[in-house]
Amino acid sequence: MNPADILKKIIATKHIEIKNQESQRDALKKAAYEAGPTTKDFAQALQVNSGLAVIAEVKKASPSAGVISADFDPVKTAKNYQTLGAAAISVLTDKDYFQGSIDYLKQIRQEVELPLLRKDFIIDELQIHEARVAGADTFLLIAAVLTEDEMRNFLAIGREFAMEALVEIHDEEEAHKALAAGAKIIGVNNRDLRNFTTDLSLTGKLAKFIPEDKILVGESGIKTGKDSRQLLDCGCSAILVGESLMRDPQKFKELQAGQA
Repeated sequence: MNPADILKKIIATKHIEIKNQESQRDALKKAAYEAGPTTKDFAQALQVNSGLAVIAEVKKASPSAGVISADFDPVKTAKNYQTLGAAAISVLTDKDYFQGSIDYLKQIRQEVELPLLRKDFIIDELQIHEARVAGADTFLLIAAVLTEDEMRNFLAIGREFAMEALVEIHDEEEAHKALAAGAKIIGVNNRDLRNFTTDLSLTGKLAKFIPEDKILVGESGIKTGKDSRQLLDCGCSAILVGESLMRDPQKFKELQAGQA
């Protein structure tokens, strides 16, 4: 597959997924309101006194890396992250491209106290309601696949449940779009979702467009303490790390401290 087509293909698959869930729409919305607002404050969890808050990701596979963890145990992984000192846990729920599941999030919620982020390609409010019902405290919005109005709407829906979404950007235009939509937590994805190439310097280039009252998160390509130091130095409060920690959880303290 042409790398440039991956994101388009993922979103096309999401539309089919949502169409297949249409019969559950009203029930999920009702269940979300019955579940009520989360009591776990994701934004507050990302503001630490020293080093970086780490959003540690439960991730079995990805289109760029293939299978990352052959003996994958989502609950065991999440509990280990909590013990290591993660600020929050990101759970991949995309089935077709990342071998994730909303069921993993439900299982982790039973065992872990930290805020949980639903990591998926959100294009419909149904997915936000589903996230809340599963026990998520926040969710990802990707600026590349949403209009400003869609982002504003999804942010507002999340806030009805005290879920402050992480809004992901990859260029200056997306930064301005996210800010115009009212995003408070902004993640710079150093990986271009259109072709899956990674450039760690991107966070620094885009940080200058993000006001200081926002929470800045560095995402993707973070493998060493030197990498996380680079992100800390350009204003990040937090980092989201998946593949590196899935392969070697012992890197956690190095990444958190921003030093080798």
